[in-house]
Amino acid sequence: VTSTLRTGGSTGASIFAVLLVLALGAAAVITFFTVRANRIRRYRIGMFAQANGMSYTERIANPPLPGMIFSLGSGRLATDLVRGTQPRFVEFGNYQYTVKHGKSSTTYRWGYVAVKLDVPLPNIVLDALGNNGFGSNLPASFQRAQRLSLEGDFDQHFTLYCPEGYEQDALYLFTPDIMARFIDHAAELDVEIVDDWMFLYTKREASTLDPATWAWLFGVVGALITKLDQWARWRDERLRLPSAGSAAAASGSPAPTALPFAPPVGLLTPPA
Repeated sequence: VTSTLRTGGSTGASIFAVLLVLALGAAAVITFFTVRANRIRRYRIGMFAQANGMSYTERIANPPLPGMIFSLGSGRLATDLVRGTQPRFVEFGNYQYTVKHGKSSTTYRWGYVAVKLDVPLPNIVLDALGNNGFGSNLPASFQRAQRLSLEGDFDQHFTLYCPEGYEQDALYLFTPDIMARFIDHAAELDVEIVDDWMFLYTKREASTLDPATWAWLFGVVGALITKLDQWARWRDERLRLPSAGSAAAASGSPAPTALPFAPPVGLLTPPA
């Protein structure tokens, strides 16, 4: 009986050892292919950026951007940043942060486009209705008094929030032609204007290997930046920012002659 027990124990240990080796081998294979896929991804996005006169940065921890998503949680990380500087600074990136809930935690992921503006503007948020589920998907709440209704069918696509006392300024900035651009091309994107930045937020990756997503976002940026010069004439003595320097100097990228942003014809919708 003793011999049988010893044999059984030895067999069990052998089986356990074999399973452990197989598990470690599988983990090594998965790690190898994951690292390889990430390297290929970085290479492809980097070459895509270079081919379009832009620069590529793999990752930046705690990106110094003033948008609402960049001040939340911990483990803040922007990845796969594609940047251009002409005709104005534009950055495409993916971003994540982690929020702890007691012993558990949740990691939130966003894609974003950051566009540098000519002057600091009031903090205005456009909550796109087309990408909401049961309520807004934005990580911020707003008071009903901050909501401003605009003319036409703009309210069918966006809910606009602005600081109290800046209602007339918002009406000045969002003229009918600019509202039309947002409706036609950015109705699936949440928009935030803060200081001298405009952010476009999406719950999908903005910097990606998907050509259709790049075509969509390039078209959105191309449609909007042709109208942003109108905002440069707005002034408000209540908002004063120290000079941030040139966008090209801030990005550390060579200034190409042009970016591949062309205003598209017709409506723009995100790819499936």
